Amino acid sequence: MGKRKEESISKPGSHKRQRQEYTDEHSNESNDEENSQSSADSNFSLLSTVGEVGIIESIQLKNFMCHSMLGPFQFGSNLNFVVGNNGSGKSSVLTALIVGLGGKATATNRGSSLKMFVRDGETSADITITLRNQGRDAFKPEAYGDSIIVNQHINLDGSRSYRLKSKSGTLISSKKEELVGILDHFNIQVDNPVSVLTQEMSKNFLQSKNEGDKYKFFMKATQLEQMKEDYSSIMKTKENTCNQIEQGVEHLQELKRLYCEKKERYKSIGFVNDMRSHLEDLKHKMAWAVVGEMEKEIQPIKEGIRAEEGDAKKFVRKLEECQVKVTEAEEKYKAIQDKLIKASEEAQALHPQCVSLKADMQARRKAVHEAEVLYNRFKTELKRLGKDDEQLHKRIEELKSSANQVSEPERMERQRKVAHLREQLKAFHDEEMMIDQQVDQFQQAIYKCKEEHVRLRREDFDAKQALDAKQKQLRELRDSKTNTLKRFGPHIPAFLEAVESAYRGSHFKHKPIGPLGAFIHLKDAELTLAVESCLKSLVHAFCCDNHSDERNLQLLMSRHYPHGLRPQIIVNKFQSTVYDVRHRAVHHPEFPSVLTALEIDHAVVANCLIDVRGIERILLIKSNVKAREVMQRSQPPKNCREAFTAEGDQVFHRRYYSSDYPRPKFLSKDVEAEISHLEKEIENRKAQMTASQQRLHSIEKEIRQNEGHLHGHRQHQKEIQIKKRTINAEIADLENMEEHQSVDIRTLEDEAEENKGKMESVRKDMQQQSIKMEELKNILQVAEKKFEEMKEKIHQVEEIAGPIKDELNQADTELESSKRRLQHYEDKQKEHLACIKRHKELLAAKEKELEEKIAQARQIYPERLEVSRTVKSLDAEMNRLRETINSENDRHGNREEIVQ
Repeated sequence: MGKRKEESISKPGSHKRQRQEYTDEHSNESNDEENSQSSADSNFSLLSTVGEVGIIESIQLKNFMCHSMLGPFQFGSNLNFVVGNNGSGKSSVLTALIVGLGGKATATNRGSSLKMFVRDGETSADITITLRNQGRDAFKPEAYGDSIIVNQHINLDGSRSYRLKSKSGTLISSKKEELVGILDHFNIQVDNPVSVLTQEMSKNFLQSKNEGDKYKFFMKATQLEQMKEDYSSIMKTKENTCNQIEQGVEHLQELKRLYCEKKERYKSIGFVNDMRSHLEDLKHKMAWAVVGEMEKEIQPIKEGIRAEEGDAKKFVRKLEECQVKVTEAEEKYKAIQDKLIKASEEAQALHPQCVSLKADMQARRKAVHEAEVLYNRFKTELKRLGKDDEQLHKRIEELKSSANQVSEPERMERQRKVAHLREQLKAFHDEEMMIDQQVDQFQQAIYKCKEEHVRLRREDFDAKQALDAKQKQLRELRDSKTNTLKRFGPHIPAFLEAVESAYRGSHFKHKPIGPLGAFIHLKDAELTLAVESCLKSLVHAFCCDNHSDERNLQLLMSRHYPHGLRPQIIVNKFQSTVYDVRHRAVHHPEFPSVLTALEIDHAVVANCLIDVRGIERILLIKSNVKAREVMQRSQPPKNCREAFTAEGDQVFHRRYYSSDYPRPKFLSKDVEAEISHLEKEIENRKAQMTASQQRLHSIEKEIRQNEGHLHGHRQHQKEIQIKKRTINAEIADLENMEEHQSVDIRTLEDEAEENKGKMESVRKDMQQQSIKMEELKNILQVAEKKFEEMKEKIHQVEEIAGPIKDELNQADTELESSKRRLQHYEDKQKEHLACIKRHKELLAAKEKELEEKIAQARQIYPERLEVSRTVKSLDAEMNRLRETINSENDRHGNREEIVQ
């Protein structure tokens, strides 16, 4: 155990038993007897008081060694015996006493580490020992009271902690040094075998035959060894003190001489005291002058903050007014939009009817045209037959008048030739009629083929454009495997490098962020098309912090983007945290919103999409049927504005729009699948284009063939017309011959009768065709009237929709203006609040500095002084006084040194 503190030996108020020091070793035996007798008497008198401290009153063990709970044992003031069977805990109590009072584990001879004393299956052990603390030698009785409770907590890792408590249980200390002080004060030595003798130690002592070991045991048990060390230390201290006294005597005379010299010099510089006193007064004034000037600085800041807080209320009113206007504008916009949608739906509903009526009208018109053509043919045929009838009757009369003059054989021959020529003429006429019909058929076939050809050419052109777009998209997807930014365009990496260079060159206050789609990742890949349909062009958009950065970004875009294909730039104040939209976001137990379905890498991107698209209010529902059920069967969920399905369809409360996108292009994670799908699409389109080209070549060949046939028939038609003219001329020559030939009048009369019958038949057919033509015309008029009525109806709807569109554009302009005004005042309010915050922070810093200055001033001079002079003038005067005092000190010496 450590030796006692040296202070306790010389302390006059201590009631410890002091060690007796004998300075005269050769004193006579009578003195020795007297001293021993007096020592025995004094020891006997102190037994009653000293024995009241350091007594173990009780001990309690918990989870110690093999005992879960042992004790508490209450001990008496005198001799105590602890008895019991083997394993009942006798040795455990003794071991706990050593360990609980700070002894090492090895001193117990029961273990090499403290963790061995923790009961198996437990994580810690506790030892509680109560020591008596009464009488004159009590240790800090005002803190501990009549008892000191020592509680030691041993952990399974071998560490331990102490808690020293008073009799009432109040924690006084948790330091081991405090326990060491208590044991030293009570002279308790747990490692001294006289105080605590373990079984192993007693066995070794009894079995040891070495006298030297027994002597060492005796020296240690009686503390003679410690006394010897204390005596050596005291003698060494005494020797050092004597040496210091001798040296002090030598310097004393020199110090007396110096004192006399300094005293004389001190008298010579007495007047400096007045200047020092004045300097101290100036220091006091200086301290409070600094406080006064700082208070004057703070006052305008306070007044400015009050004025700015008053202006902040104005901003709040303005924001409320702007919010009301935005709400009204949104309601107006929505109402006009609903009206326009309704009108558009009416127009769309009428459009199929209009197309049907138009087709019906064109069919009727074609039928009327064909009837008119057939009627005109009948009419032409009737005129021709009428002329033939006139010529026949005229010829019959001529023949009758000249029948007597012409010989019968010549007349018969001429009549036979004319009949033969007329038969040829009739055959040519029938052939010409048939050729006319064939020409019409070929013309119609050519017309249809050309229409088909134009349609196919247009489809082929569209297919080529679509194929080029798909191939371009495929190239971009393949490039995006090494650089994902190329999905948003091949020029994007170079453009972003230009933006980075411009930012490093301080052309931007804040680096623009974009494209926004590059910062978006989907948690569920099945919703990719839905998110793309929702965001549309926003995946290409960029975000700027201010309008100055926007202008610089527009300039950069003009160098990298084709004209008309620049992405949207959104100006939105950058913030480091995402908006708190819990109060206005849609919450559905089954379906996520766009905001919750996305992992967004940047808070600015999330805030931008919230402001521009309202993604916190849009649901994503994979099933179209489920989407209709959620959005249209009853009221939509709270705060839900619209929804998108996995196929990209957009669903409102009363409207449903199909998606224009067949597959996602920019946000898909599976690039290989997209590439494979595009390659298949390209192959299909190439196959379709090949089939379309073959069809085009086939139609072109058919057109050439029909045109060749048409040309041949027209040539044949011209030849027939020439032959008809030739035959007509021959017939006229034969009929007009001067020779009086005999003509078979009966044949001409039969031919006239036959011609008359044909005329009646043609006239009857013409009348029937006329009736049919009138009926078709009436039907056509009805169809035209219906078509015109439908066109008028659509025109009226479009006329209604036109002003609604104008109103919608105007409402949109008003809404955007209101939003810009609201955003303007929000920005102004943020700037104003930031300004107030800065001023308040400045005021707080100034007030803190003022408090420090006041505290410093109170340290210098406790009572406040009202100072009218400035800090500058006081500082100047103080510097002048210091220079004067320093010059006097240089001449006569330092007053403090002289005083010392």
